[in-house]
Amino acid sequence: MGIKKTVDPDGVMPLADHLREARQRLIYALAGIFLLTIVGWFIYPYVFNFMAQPLVDLRALGRRAELNFETVSAAFDLKLRISMFTGLILGTPWWLYQIWAYVAPALHKNEKRYILGFTFSGAFLFLLGAATGIWIMPHAVEILTSFAPESSVTLMQAGVYFSFYMRLVVVFGVSFLVPLAMVALNFMNIVRGETFLKYWRWAVAIAFTFAALANPLPDPWTMTFQALFLCLLFFIAVGIAIFHDKRRDKRLAKEEAELDAVLAKYDSDTREIEEEESI
Repeated sequence: MGIKKTVDPDGVMPLADHLREARQRLIYALAGIFLLTIVGWFIYPYVFNFMAQPLVDLRALGRRAELNFETVSAAFDLKLRISMFTGLILGTPWWLYQIWAYVAPALHKNEKRYILGFTFSGAFLFLLGAATGIWIMPHAVEILTSFAPESSVTLMQAGVYFSFYMRLVVVFGVSFLVPLAMVALNFMNIVRGETFLKYWRWAVAIAFTFAALANPLPDPWTMTFQALFLCLLFFIAVGIAIFHDKRRDKRLAKEEAELDAVLAKYDSDTREIEEEESI
């Protein structure tokens, strides 16, 4: 059953319909993630081994690094959390589609066709950010554990290790969605591209601050590369927004010119009729 909503030609919806649709879209998104969480439950051993590979690589280098499950239920809790994490990653296109479908009424009628484009580009950017986090994780483990004495054993709490891993992946994935959110705000006529460009210095400062806080590596080059890539995405989003603004302004100017021509013709016809009647 579809979502019943009342939308006028300008894309305006009553507040009650907004809340009702938000709830419905949230239910759909969670239902999709739940179904994929079941898939994650069955492929858990493969995901666990993949995420634990940095520790295997450490042992191959001669360092002693082991995972520790602190309580009886810790293993079950970890399996559940990793399964949900897997469902979230696999369901990226689905829950992103629900977000864009929710904001669709705010788009112009001829711009609603971009929903699938937003969905697939968003999924690509999120997975690209997630892949960046996955790439950083082994280097972070190797560098951070190198400070431990060679005679010691690095005994990690399994919950802490995997929580750190999953948080790193999700944070980087979400950060790569920010430029797409900028484009969406522009397409909804909320923020113009020139406004984004006006605050480019703040964007660069935020990108470097985020890279410094989110990147666990002490290496400044990795942080710099990450920040520069985020800045590149920002300026690409600004370019798309400015291009869209120019097209929209051109369309509005054409519509206003056509309306002025119609009004001018109407005034002319009205004056002619009045002149004929006066004669």
